[in-house]
Amino acid sequence: MDLLVLIAKAADVCLKPWSHAVVLIDPSAPERLDDLHVRIETRDGDGQRHPEHDLELEIYRSGEEINLMLSWWDQPDRPMLWHGRHPVWMDGESGQRCAAPQDAAPLEALGRRLRALVQPTD
Repeated sequence: MDLLVLIAKAADVCLKPWSHAVVLIDPSAPERLDDLHVRIETRDGDGQRHPEHDLELEIYRSGEEINLMLSWWDQPDRPMLWHGRHPVWMDGESGQRCAAPQDAAPLEALGRRLRALVQPTD
């Protein structure tokens, strides 16, 4: 199954009641598991877009590990989630570690699901 479809399905499961589509930030870039930059677009049950709930996802390789960054699209004042071996919340502007926001649980669930999807098993 297409990686972008798998990401959208994971978002659908973790970020209910929204439906999601995944769009490449740079459509000319190859769709690679260890170097991917996408926007996760949000719609309600009637198909209406809700861009205030859109997310940005970056997946990248660091050594043997595949890490990911999840942040709210075009909302640098909101914290972002780095997920490697464990989740770390960071200030969206300074990059300094910070406390998780009130609505962190669904995003952390999505981070865990996506990391399990992309991290090769030994």
